[in-house]
Amino acid sequence: MQSDKNSPSAETPPGLKIEPAGDVLTFTLDNPADGNRVTGTMLDAMLNLLRSEATHPSARVLIIRATGDVFCTGRERAGRDVASIRQESARILEFKRALRTTSLISIAAVQGDAMGFGFGLAIICDFVVVAQHTSLGFPEMRSGLAPAAIMSYLGDYTLPRFAFPMILFGDPIDPQRALQIGLISQVTTTERLNYDVNSLVERILKLDPTAARKCKEFFNVAAQNSFEQNCRLATEVLTIGSLSVLAREK
Repeated sequence: MQSDKNSPSAETPPGLKIEPAGDVLTFTLDNPADGNRVTGTMLDAMLNLLRSEATHPSARVLIIRATGDVFCTGRERAGRDVASIRQESARILEFKRALRTTSLISIAAVQGDAMGFGFGLAIICDFVVVAQHTSLGFPEMRSGLAPAAIMSYLGDYTLPRFAFPMILFGDPIDPQRALQIGLISQVTTTERLNYDVNSLVERILKLDPTAARKCKEFFNVAAQNSFEQNCRLATEVLTIGSLSVLAREK
């Protein structure tokens, strides 16, 4: 990986490290004493960086990782009235929307348990590399809360027959089960986690930057469109992409 060539645009809040290093941007959850729960200020900081990347791209890969024994066991619930709870909920969904649609290729490096918001955060990344022996799940219903945020997109990653019982009962699953039903990309050992993530980063950085961004953009759009819409869009994407290839050949 390359050395730092840029720095965070704003002061980083407690519990979070933002580390830009050339083409790689890393968000590290760093509050292991509290299960690496994500606070509102942490969400704001990460969201601001994603918005900045959308308008002024400076990196190509985003890694989300954590310190300590767990990846993330949830998020802060600070709202105490209708207005504050609504604002808090909207911020969560705006962050996840920005993460899903960013042109950065995102990788979650899950070294420990990921629960609730933490598991949902990992799932929405393009690649999810998980250490074996971790526990994954959505326990919110055990506290009487239907986790609507994760339900808004969980069906895009796994079948309803798998997703609904996991949400309804809150039973944790192991990484092999998560891999089997399509929620994660790879199971590895704790010792190999960083190596496997770094190897993935190297493969991504070998790709043409413009082509990689267009690939992710079209993939996300195609997942939401009809076949007819995708055929029309694909004609334009293929035309522009082919012209770029011809230009490079010259």
